[in-house]
Amino acid sequence: MRTLDIGENTALRNAIAVVDAPVRPSPLSSTLTFTRRALLKIKHVPEQLMDVTLTPVIFTLMFTYLFGGAIAGDTRTYLQFLLPGILVQTVLIVTVYTGFTLNTDITKGVFDRFRSLPIWRPAPIVGALLGDTVRYSVASVITLGLGLLLGFRPDGGVVGVVAAVALLLVFAFALSWIFTILGLLMRSPNAVMGVSMLVLMPLTFASNIFVAPETMPSVLRAWVDINPVSALVTAVRGLMAGTATFSDVAWVLVAAAVITAILAPITMRIYRTRS
Repeated sequence: MRTLDIGENTALRNAIAVVDAPVRPSPLSSTLTFTRRALLKIKHVPEQLMDVTLTPVIFTLMFTYLFGGAIAGDTRTYLQFLLPGILVQTVLIVTVYTGFTLNTDITKGVFDRFRSLPIWRPAPIVGALLGDTVRYSVASVITLGLGLLLGFRPDGGVVGVVAAVALLLVFAFALSWIFTILGLLMRSPNAVMGVSMLVLMPLTFASNIFVAPETMPSVLRAWVDINPVSALVTAVRGLMAGTATFSDVAWVLVAAAVITAILAPITMRIYRTRS
């Protein structure tokens, strides 16, 4: 192999020399890049939205027409009570996919590539969480649209509905940290899905989504009363009906802030130390 002479070596060094070091991307720029990545995954694999579109339709129709007459006397009355709860349940179920997709990246080796990049460390996780809010928004629109077609009428008007959805999205973002932790700890995406559903079932079904807690046994009612999902449903119902109090909304915001403040640092510690 021919060796380079002094002139050729100097020319090569000048050609590949970096005069100015590249600017390190800001935390906001890095986060938005990963948010865009999450949105592109939805664009290129739209089938992953099937659960978002079908689940609210199935739950709303099934519970309204199977139990509406037995619980409330007629389906229309029960729909007024049920729909805000179904909206909450649908969005919270979708939060599971945050951990599922993160674990999929880990099993494919993408996770290690992200950690080697000179970017803000939390950006891949925070960006994915922000991108998943699109899923939550789609689920909310479909659930509300179906409810309006079936006869649901929010007395709180457009402002009440928008405020209820915004509050739900804030809480869903906070709850997503639980499933992000599971995504970092579990060995496979299927394991993440299974364990996440075990976490969600007592939070959603043992709440005031489907029936008022006054008729429940005392032990179950005690859990429902302290269940943060019950407080969220109460606030969402109140906002849509125009009867929400400041304490209803404030309690949910405080709960979301506490969950995020506790779980976000734990998530990032696991993320940094995971081998």
